[in-house]
Amino acid sequence: MTAMAPARTAPDLSFLLDHTSHVLRTRMSAALGEIGLTARMHCVLVHALEEERTQIQLAEIGDMDKTTMVVTVDALESAGLAERRPSSRDRRARIISVTEKGAALAGQSQEIVDRVHEEALASLPARDREALLRALTSLAGGHLATPVESAGPVRRARQSKKQ
Repeated sequence: MTAMAPARTAPDLSFLLDHTSHVLRTRMSAALGEIGLTARMHCVLVHALEEERTQIQLAEIGDMDKTTMVVTVDALESAGLAERRPSSRDRRARIISVTEKGAALAGQSQEIVDRVHEEALASLPARDREALLRALTSLAGGHLATPVESAGPVRRARQSKKQ
């Protein structure tokens, strides 16, 4: 006797969110790659420009582990886009300072990010765009704001090999 799969009682929200997120990341990666940046590099540049932030603070904002953050900042330094400097608030801390070249590129990359987001949303009618953004904002700030501890390993979203 062949077992039958259980009937689905609701749409597969995990698949829908994972798939659309993965495709959006690949589009973002390709678009930012045209100006020599990764999404992580863009994230560090933009958030370091907002205010004086340490490498640890920027890693938290970008959801990066320490090793990934170090590699990202090393790449930004090598490209002349950012540099590590002593903090004006705490002499023991080092901040990421964006160079003029990095600030100009961050402006370009933000335009690219905005365009990719607009293109993704443009496939929906205007009322659906607004509803989707409200719903995702509500989930991200509410019920799905914080990951829960799990006894087993939790697979992170697929990452592009280029990042």
